[in-house]
Amino acid sequence: MASPIVMISSYPPRLCGIATFCEEAREFIKKHNPHRDVLVISHTDGAGDGVIPIIDNTKPHWWKPVADEIRKLRPYAVHVQHEYGLYEYQDERGQGDGNEGFLSLLDALSDVPTIIEPHTIHGRLTDFEANFIFKMSHWADVILFKCHYQKWRLDWNFAARGWETPQNIMVVPHGAHPDRRYTLAEVVELRKELGLDNVPNLAKHLVGLIGWIQSNKRWDILTSMWEEVAQEVKDRTGAHWDLLAAGTMRDPNHKQDYEKYKAQVDVLAKKGLALYYEFVPRGDIYYKMLAVSDFIVLPSTDETQSGTLARIIALNKPYITTAPMEGLTAQTIESGGGMLFTNRDMLRRQVIELACNEPLRMELGTRLKEYLENVVSWDVVVQQYNEAYELAGEAKKSGKPIQLPKEW
Repeated sequence: MASPIVMISSYPPRLCGIATFCEEAREFIKKHNPHRDVLVISHTDGAGDGVIPIIDNTKPHWWKPVADEIRKLRPYAVHVQHEYGLYEYQDERGQGDGNEGFLSLLDALSDVPTIIEPHTIHGRLTDFEANFIFKMSHWADVILFKCHYQKWRLDWNFAARGWETPQNIMVVPHGAHPDRRYTLAEVVELRKELGLDNVPNLAKHLVGLIGWIQSNKRWDILTSMWEEVAQEVKDRTGAHWDLLAAGTMRDPNHKQDYEKYKAQVDVLAKKGLALYYEFVPRGDIYYKMLAVSDFIVLPSTDETQSGTLARIIALNKPYITTAPMEGLTAQTIESGGGMLFTNRDMLRRQVIELACNEPLRMELGTRLKEYLENVVSWDVVVQQYNEAYELAGEAKKSGKPIQLPKEW
């Protein structure tokens, strides 16, 4: 067996979007690298075959056991999923280290081909974020941004500070499953499987609010207007539509909004206009809940990328989302498969239009199918990962940093 690919990330059973992302990415990295083991160094709550759960960032030097383990593994490449909170050490006063431990890990791995995939790159960077990205890009061989706008905005951010823009940045989109689409007949069976057919008078047509219930996922924007929207759709088409709000809370800090959003759905449910369905958004059931919806509304007030959107694309489901909103807007424009709203009235109009216009829903779904197959399928994305691994290896052998062209 050839040298392994080692991923560093949170990992299931942790309820974390990046953990789920890593699990999916690993599946396809292994598929396209069958001659290599694909191992994961995770936090102490990670588990599974090939998972090494040793990251304990309650300790200031958590990174040292990680570096030691990588030395033992002698990897072909180290592929790191980065989110600030995953690697932040906080002392007894609650003071964070600003991810200094993470940078120390990169320093310790300076002779190992290292690829960093940051999951939060804002279009307008704070001073802390800019400084961290500057340091990270100098320690790692390749940085993988999710969207093109992040790369050209970084050039703007750095130029404004008088800094040189790093040239080791590749754009590799958030991967999506290529094999999760359901036929109409299968969707009928999914409704039975999920128990939706047992809900009295639940409409055949459903608008989905699906995923983790968080403060930034503003379910209340749609729930507050849904009664009026459903009535107008019925007046225009004669068809009854219900709102399917499904998910659960992940972060206890969001409990107040979780309870508020759920209470609003419960009021609509008593009027026969909605259903609340509690489930943990990961695994097959996540796809199934999205699949039984005719289209999805994804309102968000802070999102540089979205695992929910990746699943929507995988299912070729038409959707409506917030703009301007970082990666959500970028992927909606690039794919042509969704609709955007910037205010309440625009969301209302878009929901009514999509509910009343089946040909439009079909057209958007077809565009998402093409975007999936050509751009964001994990099978396409992993080929780009493999290119990044090769570039990182060549950089280490030659001693020359990678020089990739700027976006513009």
